[in-house]
Amino acid sequence: MKIGFIGLGNMGGPMVKNLIKNGHKLIINDIVKSLAEPLVALGAEAKNSPAEVVKSSGIEIVITMLPASTHVKEVYLGENGILKNIPKGICVIDSSTIDPQTARDVAKKSESQGNPMLDAPVSGGTGGAQSGTLTFMVGGDERIFNMAKPILTNMGKNIVHCGPSGNGQVAKVANNMLLGISMIGVAEAMSLGVSMGMDPNILAGIINSSSGRCWSSEVYNPYPGVVANAPASRNYTGGFGTDLMIKDLGLATEAATQINQSATMARTALKLYKDLSSQGDGALDFSAIIKLIDKNNS
Repeated sequence: MKIGFIGLGNMGGPMVKNLIKNGHKLIINDIVKSLAEPLVALGAEAKNSPAEVVKSSGIEIVITMLPASTHVKEVYLGENGILKNIPKGICVIDSSTIDPQTARDVAKKSESQGNPMLDAPVSGGTGGAQSGTLTFMVGGDERIFNMAKPILTNMGKNIVHCGPSGNGQVAKVANNMLLGISMIGVAEAMSLGVSMGMDPNILAGIINSSSGRCWSSEVYNPYPGVVANAPASRNYTGGFGTDLMIKDLGLATEAATQINQSATMARTALKLYKDLSSQGDGALDFSAIIKLIDKNNS
């Protein structure tokens, strides 16, 4: 299949590689031109704009992976964007993490001109993008979902239809809200136990075989050396940046405000991650929150 793909960053680049690996022809674009170079070396064809991507002969589907709602609006609705230039009938899939209302607004515009659209944000981080094991949370018409699912399985292993347009983003916002909160809880528990004399590996082992077990403790433990391939064991580099967690918690608290929910834990977590970022650690993986907790306890 000939696939257009726009957005080639830490997530998009590996997703393109997996599509190429599965035999698809990729037509790609990113505002940072250098990101296309290693993908062109694998056989992809680079274009200078989203418009050029969707105008390419034979394009059957277009996927985007962009940083935020503003970028999605520009890429889809701008003069040199997707919707002003795409032929009728081509399906578009946005895998960015954005607010549900923007996803619904863009989908409505896309579908009104004859281009079915799915919102399909992902979970699994850069590791999942590289290994092709992402979870896709997909909103949109079920018939279009079933048509697109074989393509998504080239990049992920858990492809879930969440309901109508925007519901993929609802699922992603709720999941990442919980992730951000749970990481702070694990960091506080690890910091407390180690400060009181526990070996971090023994403590983590107890937590992970007891009722405190969760993804943040078992797979992504924030204490250095506990999980060999977690960001904490490589000075919190790589992984999911603190500033990205701030963005996602901002989406969660904004959504909560719109429906008059308090989201008390999410707002507290957001403040703590902002504090971590303000001390110059915004680019570090969000599990570096344990550094702020240790600092506050010292």
